[in-house]
Amino acid sequence: MSAPAMSPISTSSLTGASAAAATTAARPRIVIAGAGRAAQALVRQLTRTPFAGAITVLSNRDDAPEELLELAVLPQVSVRFGQPASYIDAENRRVTTADGMEFDYDELVIATGSAPAEAPVEGAARCLSYSTIDDAAGLGEAVKDVTRVLGRRPLGILVGTGSAAGQAEAVLRSRGVRPVRTTVRPAAVVPTAAGSALPASGIVFEDGSSMNGDLVILAEERIARDELAATAGLATAAGGGIVIGQDFRTSVPGIWAIGDAAAYDGVRLGLLVASGSAASVCASQLLQATMGRSLAAAA
Repeated sequence: MSAPAMSPISTSSLTGASAAAATTAARPRIVIAGAGRAAQALVRQLTRTPFAGAITVLSNRDDAPEELLELAVLPQVSVRFGQPASYIDAENRRVTTADGMEFDYDELVIATGSAPAEAPVEGAARCLSYSTIDDAAGLGEAVKDVTRVLGRRPLGILVGTGSAAGQAEAVLRSRGVRPVRTTVRPAAVVPTAAGSALPASGIVFEDGSSMNGDLVILAEERIARDELAATAGLATAAGGGIVIGQDFRTSVPGIWAIGDAAAYDGVRLGLLVASGSAASVCASQLLQATMGRSLAAAA
């Protein structure tokens, strides 16, 4: 039996395939799971560099806040609202969202942040809050406004334990606040009188006792949102958070973590490094990684 005739492969077909491969190599894909401050800072850093690839941001928010819309209009950035990442296929470098959409990546950055360890205290929306170093500036500005209204040093009621509360106390003292700290969780926050320009001024405990001051600051413990890490087999810290090195790489090649979802030396990254500083270093590392992959693919 004679062998079947083979169709000749044209030079133009080879050229087209080569061009497609070159285009893919020259346009790396970075997917960012999460759309909080760390993710936003990273996108801004990447778009200020010579990075010529595509950036896809997977947001778990259904709304479109102004800061995300500003990023979405950039030509190389795509923001997918209401599409949180739910599964990572690390072998094939693919992310699947809660709605079943799939996104291939060359480099994946997890920036899913953290969540309060307990349900919010009743009236917590009236309080100032501190959870990461990024909150220091906002807390300082709020204290400045309260001081101006009062015409004296404010008395602050600080609720919380751990590193976040310690950092918040340091910020308050540096701004002239007299902090009174409690590690007992209140049942509710006491609002100020109607029409007052001040935030909440006191707290009430389960036994009916209370503490009063000029402002209330909640700096309660938070838990890293690291559930996504389990789908890719990433190493996590004992106290929560995706384990990263100084270069923001995780234990799996091609996957990085930044912000409060990450943990360095067992501590949430948000308590160690401001999102802008972390994004600057991470962006630099990502650029080196994507350039290396592009050169390898083109060889």
